[in-house]
Formats: sequence, structure tokens, C-alpha cells
Amino acid sequence: MSTAVPASTRAVVEELLRRIGEGDPERIAELYAEQGDWKLAWPETEHGRAATPWIRHRSTRADAAAHFRELAEHHVPGQAATAVERLLVDGRDAVVLGEIRQTARCTGRAYRARFALHLTVEDGLVTRHHVYEDSLAVAQAFAPEEAG
Repeated sequence: MSTAVPASTRAVVEELLRRIGEGDPERIAELYAEQGDWKLAWPETEHGRAATPWIRHRSTRADAAAHFRELAEHHVPGQAATAVERLLVDGRDAVVLGEIRQTARCTGRAYRARFALHLTVEDGLVTRHHVYEDSLAVAQAFAPEEAG
């Protein structure tokens, strides 16, 4: 029988948020299980998908690192902020509520999007990462200008 005490859900999520704020994809990915359930709420149609390749379902720790690398590649460095308003924890599950502020690299348009992030932590690692965000705000920031 192991005497190791698993990290609490709150501690893992707080560390994840800290690492996301630091922006190192490999260090962020260390907190994800080798296999997991990763979904981003986005219309199932291809609306905006070409301009937002980081928005897709994923399932591995390597996918988690790739997500954060792709996210950084498509946004203007230094023009991002995340405001976490609430962290709610119930057993292995946590919900993070807040707002992201980013600037699309390809268009230069800034956007704000409210989000809810549902995480599940098992044995000190994130096994579920489901994001619900204002996908319209993101799509509009990345959409090419309409020809007039």
C-alpha cells in the first residue's frame, strides 16, 4: 500500500493555472495524464477552423503541449491576459470561470471571451479538460475582412 498522498484537486488546478500563466507548453503538459479527455466547445461545422487550428479535440499529454504551442503561435505575445473569477472544486472535479483577452496574430484584432473550464484530476494529473468559451468572439477576431 502506497503512503504517498495524492495532490488535492485544488492544488493541481492552481498549479496548472500558474503554469499556463508562465506559458511553457512542456511544463503545462506535465500536469496532464498520458491519456485524457480534452474537448473544446466549438461549432461542429468548419466555421473558423482554418484560422484556429488549436481548437480541436485532443487525447494525450503531447496533444496538451501542442495545444499551448499552437495557441501561442496564433496570438500576439504580450497582448494576452486571463482573469480567473472563480475556482469551484467538488472532489476530483473543478470548474474555473473567467475571461480571456487575446489579440489574433493574423488580423491584429483583440478579443475578449468568457470561459468555463471543467477539469478532472486523478492521481495528481488532469484527466479531463473541457473548455466552454465564447467561440463567436474568437471566430470574429480571426475571420478575414469581408470584401466590400
